[in-house]
Amino acid sequence: MLPNMKNLSLLGADGVHINVQESGDPGSPPVVLLHALGDTAGDWGTIAAALEPGFRVFAMDLRGHGGSGRPGKYSFELMRDDVVAVLEALDLRDVILVGHSMGGVVAYLVAVARSGRLARLVVEDAPRPYPRSRTLPERTPGELPFDWAVVPAIAAQVNDPSRRLWARLPEIMVPTLLVGGGAASHIPQELLAEAADLIPDCTLVTLETGHNVHAAAPKQFLNAVTSWLAERARTDPAGVT
Repeated sequence: MLPNMKNLSLLGADGVHINVQESGDPGSPPVVLLHALGDTAGDWGTIAAALEPGFRVFAMDLRGHGGSGRPGKYSFELMRDDVVAVLEALDLRDVILVGHSMGGVVAYLVAVARSGRLARLVVEDAPRPYPRSRTLPERTPGELPFDWAVVPAIAAQVNDPSRRLWARLPEIMVPTLLVGGGAASHIPQELLAEAADLIPDCTLVTLETGHNVHAAAPKQFLNAVTSWLAERARTDPAGVT
């Protein structure tokens, strides 16, 4: 936990407890960080610490993960509704929403559902859900930092063939940065390019680091994000400064 971080206990859309770690200057632009499947808010620790001087940072434990509730019901849509509930409970506006992998898909859905609360969207190595041939891993023995039931629930949604033609990305009306992990990532990078083409205002940047871009190369990831935010602020005076 960062020295000046505090934990917030909020309610998701259906009453599930959602844990949020807040740090940074309360008067600065808000950044909300959404982690990948099996991770927690703490996965963003290095990034959150670097953003603190210029942003008010919120790192969420998505339902079933970390300090949030484990209700046994999991889907991209339920996680979207939890994020929306948190944004509304904190009355956050002009949010820079950042999502990695599973959290990136959730971020896409939040951008469609509540674009009025967002100023910018940053998605790390997450295409539209597409059918995958990888078999589910077996549960690791012992205590986990997340509810294992999340894995088959999210995998079932990802592998649903009808989602290949997922049609809602063109509805995203906020400037978007899509950060790909390049050839070392298990995510087909051509699908990221496809997503970038569908989002009306989207910049695609590739960092040859693999799927966990922000963890493998935090400085490069931060530079890509902050440089893009600064450029957008110059070209869009009404946006985030």
